[in-house]
Amino acid sequence: MKKYEYTEKKDTRSGFGAGIAELGRTNPNVIALTADLAGSLKLDVFIKENPERFVQCGIAEANMIGVSAGLTIGGHIPFATTFANFATGRVYDQIRQSVAYSNKNVKICASHAGLTLGEDGATHQILEDLGMMKMLPNMTVINPCDYNQTKAATLAIAEHEGPVYLRFGRPVIPVFSPADQKFEIGKAWTVNEGKDVSIFCTGHLVWEAIKAGEMLAEEGIEADIINIHTIKPLDEEAILASVKKTGCAVSAEEHMINGGLGDSVAQVLARNYPAPLEYVGVHDTFGESATPDQLMQKYGLTADKIVEQVKKVMARK
Repeated sequence: MKKYEYTEKKDTRSGFGAGIAELGRTNPNVIALTADLAGSLKLDVFIKENPERFVQCGIAEANMIGVSAGLTIGGHIPFATTFANFATGRVYDQIRQSVAYSNKNVKICASHAGLTLGEDGATHQILEDLGMMKMLPNMTVINPCDYNQTKAATLAIAEHEGPVYLRFGRPVIPVFSPADQKFEIGKAWTVNEGKDVSIFCTGHLVWEAIKAGEMLAEEGIEADIINIHTIKPLDEEAILASVKKTGCAVSAEEHMINGGLGDSVAQVLARNYPAPLEYVGVHDTFGESATPDQLMQKYGLTADKIVEQVKKVMARK
């Protein structure tokens, strides 16, 4: 089993900030927009270096989406930035009609997603966004795992033609993926290879899956750990290849189990290769105010919970 170590922790939103700063230097068509959250979205460097390519829309997210759609007509590549709750729930109609339906080249970049927003509580902790966005035709949905992968994904979506939803978060987490990685949209990353169970994970839960894999290895269980950073288009080939090898699977995500990664994996298995599947995610409830660690523990988004679900699903083989 490959061991993953880290020397530092960084927030994934800072990976986005580093990525868009680099795009500001290399791609003159990139324009950054925000809804009164430039600091939170780590846009400071981009704004300092490219003040003429920054649009402060204020607390008017629906207008920001409309402006972004319009900018694409002139060949610009707008990166519309705000918190994930506002980037989806507040402006779903504008995204559906002006971006997805029209297949506009808008990049919706959403920070502070999931429970790890922490003390801001249930009103801001959106847990439905991946499901909402993956259901939209033409929309690509990406949920990277750490600082390096978020930076690489930010660079990659600028080269992709069409609407993108890029999701990232606020807390600092281990940086463990390669700094020089090339991000391939729609291509899963096999973090570790194993023969006993498949663990399909995304976002902040990838590191938890790695820790779970180490715990399982101590008990002689070899986990195939697959980072599904692209929720849509889904790497069905990687999912099927893994489950055909292991015979069972666990999905792990900082999202509602309804409509998230687990649902997508279940559909692939139901259509192609029926096999036992268990879920690690939030079960049909809103979040609450607490620290990120407290919330991850309470809602079972941990390595321990992944191990528990692995043993449960293996018993069903």
